[in-house]
Amino acid sequence: MRKRLIAASLLAAATLPICAIAADDHHATVQPEALKWSAPAAYGKGAEIAVVKGDPTKEGMYIVRLKVPAGFKIAAHTHPNDENVTVLSGSFNIGAGDKLDEKKGERVKAGGYSYVAKGMTHYAWFTEDTVLQLHGMGPQGIIPAHEMIDSCCAAAIPGSLEA
Repeated sequence: MRKRLIAASLLAAATLPICAIAADDHHATVQPEALKWSAPAAYGKGAEIAVVKGDPTKEGMYIVRLKVPAGFKIAAHTHPNDENVTVLSGSFNIGAGDKLDEKKGERVKAGGYSYVAKGMTHYAWFTEDTVLQLHGMGPQGIIPAHEMIDSCCAAAIPGSLEA
């Protein structure tokens, strides 16, 4: 009996921090019709983005959705933080490298997931209307591959970029 009491006390003590954390968190739901879609400056015409939670431009967790039409392409780029991509509908193709090449890459179907590490140069193209959910830790952004090449080579190519 004493062993059970000690075990129960330890279990209760161990769960107190979890209960305290849970009490500070708020439950939230977002219905699809409540999303506010807008045209993001970082993507080409036809793309729409909606923030589900957080702010991708600030420190902390964010969740956004990206909606693109068939035929949409995202040129080679990288991100300042890891990116997690879940395909909600449609599909997308993702490849690694500093130039979009539709002969390379992998198709990710609805329900699939893709992880892109911070700093990895990659690109994407879409053969059907698609909705992605992107999440990670902010601040997040898109750095086009040509800007990475230009900035890394500025010292090597006189007059290419001013220091």
